[in-house]
Parts: sequence; C-alpha cells; structure tokens
Amino acid sequence: MKYIFLFLTSFIFAQQTQSVDFKTANGQLFINPKDKTIAGTITYHFNVLQPIDTIKIDAQNMQFTNVKLNDKPVSFTTNGKQLLLIHPFKKGKKWVQFSYEAKPKQTLYFIGSEANANLQIWTQGQGKYTSHWFPSFDDVNEKVVFNLEIVFDKNYQVIANGTLKEKITNGNNTYWRYRMQKPMSSYLLMMAIGKFDKKTQQSSSGVPLEWYYEPKDAAFFESTYRHSEAIFNFLEKEIGVKYPWENYKQVPVRDFLYAGMENTSSTTFSSRYVVDSVGFTDRKYTNVNAHELAHQWFGDLITAESGKHHWLQEGFATYYALLAEKELYGEDYFYSYLYEKAQQLKFASRTDTIPVLNAKASSLTFYEKGAWTLFVLHQKIGDNAFKKAIKNYFKKHAFQSVNTNDFFVEVEKVAAFDTKLFSKVWLEDIKFNTLEANDLLCKNSVIKVQLELDQYRNTPLAEKKNFLMKILQSDVYYTVKESVIFQLRKESYSDIKELLAVAMATKNWSLRQKIANLFPKVPEAFKADYETLLTDASYQTQEIALFQLWNSFENDRIRYLDQSKKWIGFNDYNLRITWLALALNTPNYSADTAALAKELIQYSSLDFEASTRQNALESLIGFQIVTPEVLHNLVNATTHHLWQFSKFARDSIRKLLKDPKYRVGFEELLPELNENEKFQLNRLLVEK
Repeated sequence: MKYIFLFLTSFIFAQQTQSVDFKTANGQLFINPKDKTIAGTITYHFNVLQPIDTIKIDAQNMQFTNVKLNDKPVSFTTNGKQLLLIHPFKKGKKWVQFSYEAKPKQTLYFIGSEANANLQIWTQGQGKYTSHWFPSFDDVNEKVVFNLEIVFDKNYQVIANGTLKEKITNGNNTYWRYRMQKPMSSYLLMMAIGKFDKKTQQSSSGVPLEWYYEPKDAAFFESTYRHSEAIFNFLEKEIGVKYPWENYKQVPVRDFLYAGMENTSSTTFSSRYVVDSVGFTDRKYTNVNAHELAHQWFGDLITAESGKHHWLQEGFATYYALLAEKELYGEDYFYSYLYEKAQQLKFASRTDTIPVLNAKASSLTFYEKGAWTLFVLHQKIGDNAFKKAIKNYFKKHAFQSVNTNDFFVEVEKVAAFDTKLFSKVWLEDIKFNTLEANDLLCKNSVIKVQLELDQYRNTPLAEKKNFLMKILQSDVYYTVKESVIFQLRKESYSDIKELLAVAMATKNWSLRQKIANLFPKVPEAFKADYETLLTDASYQTQEIALFQLWNSFENDRIRYLDQSKKWIGFNDYNLRITWLALALNTPNYSADTAALAKELIQYSSLDFEASTRQNALESLIGFQIVTPEVLHNLVNATTHHLWQFSKFARDSIRKLLKDPKYRVGFEELLPELNENEKFQLNRLLVEK
C-alpha cells in the first residue's frame, strides 16, 4: 500500500499547479544560530481552481504544529519531503496557516559565530532547495508573492527580498518586515544576516539601489561595486523593459557556494569579490555583477519552465552581461571574449555529447553556447528586431514560466527567420558551428589578426618570429599578444628573449602575468626583467613572481622575502600565506620560526574562509609543516559545506594516510574530534 500511495500522491502533485494557485505567503521567522535551527509561522493564501483532496507544500525534514485551514484544524501528514494537507478542497479562495521547525542540512548556512563577532547567516536555494529552510515549492512554475518578517538580534542587519516596510526593535530583537509586490519562484527567496553597512544610489529610472558591505571592508567599497550603477542603467535601457522589482540590493557573504545568486531583488555574491583597487585587476566583480542583475529579468521576471530550457536564463544572463562589459570595456573586449569562448566550445564539443536543449547540459553549454546562440541571432535579425522580440517576450510572459518556443514565437513575429533551422544548428546540435562563428568574429579587426596568428601555432619559431614581433610591437588588443606568449611556451629563453623584452615593455599587467608563468624556472639572463613583476599592480602576478624567483635563485631568497614581508594580497591572504611558507623554508631567515608557523597554521583554521584555509593547508602540506593542529584543521575541512574544499581535504588526507606516521597522527586525533569529524575521518581510515 505504501508504494501505491506514493505513486498516487506523485501523480496528484504533478497536477497540483493546474488545480491550485498559491498567491501569497506571509512568514514570521526565528533563527537560532547556536542550534543552527529555524522556526516560524507561515500563512499561505491560495485559490482552488478545481476540486482536489490533497495539497502539498514542499518541506524537507520539518516538524509542523497548529496546522489550520481557514482558521480551523485540518488533517495533515508529512513524508519527510512535503507537508500534505488532506481535505476535500472545493473551488474558491482559501488560506492555510502552520508553525514549523527545522534544522536544515543545506540551503541555510551559519558562518562564523556570535562569540567571535563574525556571524553570518545566509540562504542559497538555487534550483529547488528553498524547501529545506522555508516550506515552499520546488516546482519553479508555482509563483508566489513572498512577504517575510525575520526576527533576530538587534545588533545585526537583516536583508531579504523586496522592500523593508518596517523595522521594530523590541528588547534584544529587531523585527524586520520585508514585502514583495509581484510573484516569484520559491528558489529565489532569500535572507542574509550579518553585521553589514550599506550605501545607496538611485538608477536613472528612479530604482533604489542598496550596496552592502562589512564595516571592515569600507575601504574596498568603491573597487568592489565599481560600475554597479552604470551596469544597472545600461541593462535597463538595453533590455528595453523597466526593472521589474521595487528595489535592488547586493550583499557579499563569506564562503558562498557560487560566484553569485540572483535572488529576486536581492543578489547574494561571494566575498572573494570584495577587493581593493589592486585586487580589482585580477578579481573584478563586473561580470558577475552584470550577470546576476540580468537574471532579474531573465530568470526572475520570466523563468524557464524546466531544466531543458535553462539556457533561457543562463545564456541570456551571460550574453547581456557581456553586452554590459562591451559598454564598459569596448568592442575589442567583447569580441575577444566571444573568440575565447568559441575556442572552448569547439574543443569541448569533441567530447561533450549533450546539446543546449537538454537538462543535463554542462555549464559551459548553458552559459557560453547559450550566449553565443543569442549573439548569432542578434547579428542575423538585426538590433531593432532583436530588441523588439525581447520586449514582446517580456510583455507576453512577465511573471510566468517559459520555454524556448515562447521566445522563438516572438522572434518570428518581428523577423522573417527560420527559428526551427536555427535551433537545430545552435541549440540541438552538439557541434559548435566554427565556420559561422568565425565569419561573425571577423567583423572585428582584432579577431582577424587573432585568426591569422592561430594559423602559426605549429609553425617553427624561426619562420614566424618576425610576424610575432610585429604583433607585439603593434597596438593590437592585448589578448592577441597573450596568444603570442602562448605560442612561445615551449621555446628556449635565448630564442625568444627579444620577443619577451618587447612584451614586458608593454606594461600590460595581463600580458606580463602570462610571461610570469612561462618558465618552470626563471632563466638567469631574464632575472632582472623578471624581478620587475614583483612590483606589478596585481596580487596574482606578485604571488607567481615571488615563488618563481625564490625557487629559481637560492642566493637571493632573503632579498625577495625582505621585499615582500608586508604583503597581504587578496582577502584570502594569498601573498601573506605564500610569504610565510617560503620564509619557513628559507634556512636562517627568521629567528622566530615558531611564530611564523603559528600564523600560517592559524590561516588553516575555522577562523578564516575556505579559500584562505585551503591556501594555507596546501602550503603547510606542500612544505611538510604537518602538526597535529594541521591534521585537525584538515579533518574539519572535510565537513565544510563547500564541496570543492571538502573534496580537497579528503584527497589530501588520503595522500597523507599513505605515510604510516600521518596515519598514526590521524588515529590519535579521533578522541578530540566532534561527531561529524569522526565520521568523515573514520570513512577515510578504512578505505582500501
């Protein structure tokens, strides 16, 4: 009977959106950072469109009490994944209210602690995971107006979707009341809690813009949010549809799972993009900024009805972000980006057998081939027709779910264009149409030079050296000069020193960074020129150059370390961590190696973000500074919510376990570990 019941309920749930239309959700939420739990009272208003006897609300591992329908108790059950309301529902308007508690295993994250004054709490419901922290709907086609009241410690800032209508402090708590006006899919619901400050701007169309930051990062505000207002104004004008929400907020959070997430009206992004003016060189937020903002239209205002049509979100957001960057950085940047992605797609298509119109397509396919598809379409039908199709697309489908045909219908209304053939070539074929792509790229003079250079890839250096020199001495866009450096990677220094001298003299940071990575060890004759990389305004270049010089010239190690002893780098301490590792491995450099080791080990601890911890652990393990504390920090990393970091930790432990002394060290740690750490380590200890 159990299996019959599950089959029947699955069938009923698949039909629910046809029978029930949820309109609004009002939630009062209480978060307990000590227990990492959430509790609340939720009220849903909905219309029953046709009789139904069971209504489901997705709710992962939640406990429910006081469940009422129109203020009267109603029968309900749970199966660990849904709240099931069992009642002979008739047509008409209804409302249901209930209280719930949950300790989410994902989507609600607690970073830091109140004790250390670095607590942050944030959500990430990408796809269908909001139901882990808020009873809602995993089906993106169910769109609801969400209104949240979040109760938390008065010393913290609380950010959520929509407009802050009221903020009331009562005792030690503040009640933050956010309201939305328009419906959205549940996965776009968010909240972020932390000690944030903010600065405000206003778009050209009058939309309030709120940019959040941690007080300690106040000096980084300008470089972090550089171009934000300009990007907003450009996209609103380029898309041709007014920004659809009441305001727009952005908040950086620590240890975020992705670069950014386009929650409706409230983008969350990774704190790795919080940078100073030097960090902006290597790690600018511009592209992510524009991409997530474009999603406010493509994804939030209109949502792909299923994974098959995911390119309608990611391809469009990628393309419009690139158009915004074109506005900021110029046409050569735009075409060079398209060229680079075309190369990636061309090579990926040799092994990637999944096309764009498939829910299992890769990120490269959804994002970059999706963007390329739009670029080709834009070129083929012309700017006026393309923009008109976009405007009509939104006018017809705003606040709804869409599929690819919905978009192509609007294209065919404004242009005599065969969308079916176009779809077969660009969305359904696994190949990348290099011939057509190159024809379009050649509209740009820089790419003409780039494609000519590509023909020399397998040509002996002696036969192409004059051509390469001509490019390096020209004023062609720097990406072409980078390709020249790429073609030199297998050549001896003596054969290419004249070319390198010209490239180094360009002072272009990106080109010089490519040169920094050119040799396994720096040639003696190149030493003086290479040392100038230490003063480049790029933390990434400085890190590469410091290590390469230290590794190449043993007699000059102390001089290099003295020059870099006050370097910090990005907010993940990349330069400081590199310096500490090198200083500890330079005999007689420091009289207090214990203090240096302590500092390096500290960066591997829970006090820092995953990127900092991984940098430190890699250095500690690489230079064999492996103390019991390092082993403990490594084990703890296996429990981290960032899968890349936890995988790194597991893989590192597996390698260390091959050495009997480290195996003993791990075994001796077991009594000190918490339950999660013990579980992860025991799994690794028994692996064959």
